Amino acid sequence: MISHFIKGIACVFTGLSLIMQRGIRPFVLVPLLINTLVFSAGIWFASSQVAHWMDRLLGGLPDWLFFIKWILWPLFFIAIFFAVFYSFALLANLLAAPFNAILSERVEQHLRGLPISPFKGYQTLPGIIVRTFRSEASKLFYMAKWLILILIISFIPVINIIAPFAWVLYGAWMLAVEYADYPMGNHELYFKDELPVLRQNRSYALGFGGALAVMMLIPFVNFLAMPVGVAGATAFWVNQLSKTARR
Repeated sequence: MISHFIKGIACVFTGLSLIMQRGIRPFVLVPLLINTLVFSAGIWFASSQVAHWMDRLLGGLPDWLFFIKWILWPLFFIAIFFAVFYSFALLANLLAAPFNAILSERVEQHLRGLPISPFKGYQTLPGIIVRTFRSEASKLFYMAKWLILILIISFIPVINIIAPFAWVLYGAWMLAVEYADYPMGNHELYFKDELPVLRQNRSYALGFGGALAVMMLIPFVNFLAMPVGVAGATAFWVNQLSKTARR
């Protein structure tokens, strides 16, 4: 379990290396631009709202728990920024989904040692858009169910002590789900087919998603999170998930 978790973390570093490859770099530009614009908006929004939300979350604690506010404050601070950045990441991925699918295809060709097929231009986009948006809709519905539950927990006094930990687990898992969808979708595996495969590789997925979540919290580095996530998830698919999916 621990070794798989570490291998999942390593996929993020693999993804960072892959997007620097000569044949792959051109396909990073559009996802990188979309991610930079959306994350810039997310940073501004989080910075302007964090103080208000901290008062709402911690203001409901009873007086006898006042002493632990100093412990909870940094945890909730991280949880708020993580929730905002993750929400904006969902928006960025929705906008960039067709371009991420193309990037994943190129990365897989590179990893498997196949010749990179000539790019036929964006005339192929209409078909990719239909496929990726259908998948994005399924993912958003799945994520929303758990998001609503965690949001409710976050605003219930005393119980909301567990909210930061719930946000971390939620974010790590959902990021793995989000990015693994691109290489799996390229092989005509749909969301209902993807979840069982990821659950069989849960430790691997949590390591990958957790490392990507940390990357999202680092200023400026988080602009690279989307293309790195796509490339890293493709490496995850080639090295591990594809073997499970074929069983």
